Amino acid sequence: MQQDDLLVKIEKAALVGRGGAAFPVHLKWQRMKDLENPKKYVVCNASEGEIGVQKDFYILQNFSEEVFKGMLLAMDFLETKEGYLYINKDYYQKLQSKIDPLLELFKQKGYLINIFVEEPSYIGGETGSLLNAIEGKKTQPRFESPSPSVLGIFGCPVLLHNVETFYDVARVATDKFEKTRFSTILGVQKEGVYRVNSDDKIAEVLRKTKNYPDFDFFVQVGGGASGEIFTKSQAEEASISGCGSIEIYKSEITSYQFLNKIFNFYEKESCGKCTPCRDGSWQLKKLLENLDLNSEMPWSKIKPIIKVMEKNSFCGLGKSIALPVRSYAKNILGIEI
Repeated sequence: MQQDDLLVKIEKAALVGRGGAAFPVHLKWQRMKDLENPKKYVVCNASEGEIGVQKDFYILQNFSEEVFKGMLLAMDFLETKEGYLYINKDYYQKLQSKIDPLLELFKQKGYLINIFVEEPSYIGGETGSLLNAIEGKKTQPRFESPSPSVLGIFGCPVLLHNVETFYDVARVATDKFEKTRFSTILGVQKEGVYRVNSDDKIAEVLRKTKNYPDFDFFVQVGGGASGEIFTKSQAEEASISGCGSIEIYKSEITSYQFLNKIFNFYEKESCGKCTPCRDGSWQLKKLLENLDLNSEMPWSKIKPIIKVMEKNSFCGLGKSIALPVRSYAKNILGIEI
């Protein structure tokens, strides 16, 4: 396929990245193409560090050849023959027998896709951390200027997408693309990964997949830790976002139980690079550890910590904690923080 033809197809399909930011793919490709650096890399991010989310694993398990064909199309577009599959160690152990023969086949055709196996972590999937890890450096975020993808690997720019995005590129190239996406649905009887219509509202997705609860609930959308919280009624109008996960919680879950899950995740996953995230997540965890289960939630103490983390954390991990906590407080408890 001619490079310009593929770019036009991607633009007409309105393809956006499925890693969470939803940035238009054609713009990302053109921006990378326009960089004058003679060497570039294509990188597939298969880290997937959000709690319970497994859509990228599901895609690699069932459509690995399409994922790598998407990578090869990107490599042809950038006129490079080298890339990386940056993959969660647990995923690679389960999928190695499927992945290695494909990469060997592509190597025989002149495409070298290196495998970098990472210890499973949320921060490991952050762009700068990922690129640092490949370079053999500490898995921590980079400064924004120049952008991590422009600075890239060993000074060479990087076109980085997650697994689902490369799968979508392959579907666009073969005229098989439809406006669907994958979603991990949790907290229901039939937990798993589903292909759903991209434009469907949350409640509609639950009904179509026969997962609509028969109990009062609220839902977290777009990440098992960082996702936004919606009530049962709001789910009728809310759309799938972020990494595409949908998690159901029974309404009777206590604030302690819900926030304990969130705060423990952030404290565990903080890389320690910046004080706001490192100390803020530790303080939030300690607040709950020292809380009497019959006591009211100390929102007056939680609020300033969340604000500092949101405004001053170095990367998206610390900044993202504000969304689940604030939306939970507002939509479920009717509290503004």
